Amino acid sequence: MGDNPIYEIRDERFGAMVIGSAALEELYSGCRWTEGPVWFSDLNCLLWSDIPNERMMRWTPDGTVSVFRSPSNYVNGNTRDRQGRLVSCEHGGRRVTRTETDGTITVLADSYQGKRLNSPNDVVVHSDGGVWFTDPTYGILSDYEGHKAEPEQPTRNVYRIDPASGAIDAVVEDFIQPNGLAFSPDETKLYIADSGSAKHDVPRHIRVFDVIDGRALANSRYFCSLDVGHPDGFRFDVAGNLWTSAADGVHCFSPEGTLLGKIRVSQTVSNLTFGGPKKNRLFITATRSVYSIYIKTTGAQYP
Repeated sequence: MGDNPIYEIRDERFGAMVIGSAALEELYSGCRWTEGPVWFSDLNCLLWSDIPNERMMRWTPDGTVSVFRSPSNYVNGNTRDRQGRLVSCEHGGRRVTRTETDGTITVLADSYQGKRLNSPNDVVVHSDGGVWFTDPTYGILSDYEGHKAEPEQPTRNVYRIDPASGAIDAVVEDFIQPNGLAFSPDETKLYIADSGSAKHDVPRHIRVFDVIDGRALANSRYFCSLDVGHPDGFRFDVAGNLWTSAADGVHCFSPEGTLLGKIRVSQTVSNLTFGGPKKNRLFITATRSVYSIYIKTTGAQYP
């Protein structure tokens, strides 16, 4: 776009969503592997995970960065539920937790069918209160991002936690390494990234499923593939465009799965989220740093 080297425009629709004069701002550096960004509109701050340093960080628009939680039990992905509470995936505890309004931590899931989870990675909450999360093995592969251990689950699944009973159900069991996930803006579809291509000869793709009665998934199908790197975390804007992490930055796909363009970032991008007062600021977690850039479209996530 003009003389802005940040953007790679593949489709004119992408040109209409980005701001030619906008800069990619580095908000903080000095992490080892950043993940799990989540925006708190009511507190006007961004939280993210620095997994190997076993801490969670907080950024406010005045530029202040502080430690939100340490030790964090190697928290990876984060989101908020419909009551505004923080929901997190812990590699260290191999569990999904919720931080209550008084600061206490409630364990939502740490086992399935009597065996420990692998290492919950990313999490989203449906409007009915159901908590959906992915469970690859990254947190138990070494002592760098958790505690090295043998997996107890025979497969790497995606789970749903029932909001009323707390029962945990495996909704997908055929991923190599399920990673990021997000609902479409109308919640009729769930998109799930498979990052298994980092170690296996499998497609670098994101799959999409139909959501049945808010509880189950059906009609698995291919949505898109990355041409560089492996898909990790992603989010949707209000128009249904999918913005995903990639090795060379952020890739934006149309609702039909067409690559519209890229925002180039010098570090490998792990995750992203929309935030700011108008939800038009894209926050990006990369290898060692956290970035942001303003765009014209707005995020579809809550709150």
